[in-house]
Amino acid sequence: MGVHEGHRQRKKEQFLKSGLVSFADHEVLELLLYYAIPRRDTNELAHQLIERFGSLERVLNAAPEELQKVNGIGENAALLLHLVPAVMCRAAEKTPTERILNSVERSGSFFMDLLSQQRREVLYQVCLDAKGKVLSYRQIASGTVDSVTLNVREIVENALHADASGVILGHNHPSGIALPSPEDRGMTLQVRQALETMGIRLVDHIIVADGDFVSMAASGLLL
Repeated sequence: MGVHEGHRQRKKEQFLKSGLVSFADHEVLELLLYYAIPRRDTNELAHQLIERFGSLERVLNAAPEELQKVNGIGENAALLLHLVPAVMCRAAEKTPTERILNSVERSGSFFMDLLSQQRREVLYQVCLDAKGKVLSYRQIASGTVDSVTLNVREIVENALHADASGVILGHNHPSGIALPSPEDRGMTLQVRQALETMGIRLVDHIIVADGDFVSMAASGLLL
């Protein structure tokens, strides 16, 4: 076993023994990149990624095409890094929750946690029972940095499948401010009308941007 292979083995054993507690952020990336880059010093690459994006969190939320601008990060490595937060979001979607979203503040906080680190515009749907308890939530659309499209039929089907009394939509403006665009308003009213035909209420549409959120219901835009 060479010096390079020995270093990798020691890092793997360190993780198995104590988890990530003893790892610096760049060492977390170094370990992760072992599984996409078998024969290069990933410690150097990890430092470059942190330097370019500013933090471990921002590296993991960067778009694959941005990651590949770092010399040495190919398609496989970029996909692996991008996959980590996507897997965590999927796992969270499958986890039962007793969270109650019965106020603008609670809804805003929920979507702030969910969307504030996204680098692309994504749209989530939350299904609620009559008391505001979260029955399910899932990402239903994603787009570029500043646009996203949705499938109204899918939103209705998700709500019916969850036996929901209400729905909250939430999306982010990663390159703008937390104010609804004319397109946001038109899309939201279209969804509201489709849900109403099934006896389901569109409770709110939350827009998140730059550490802030706007409630379309509280702003009088769902009337």
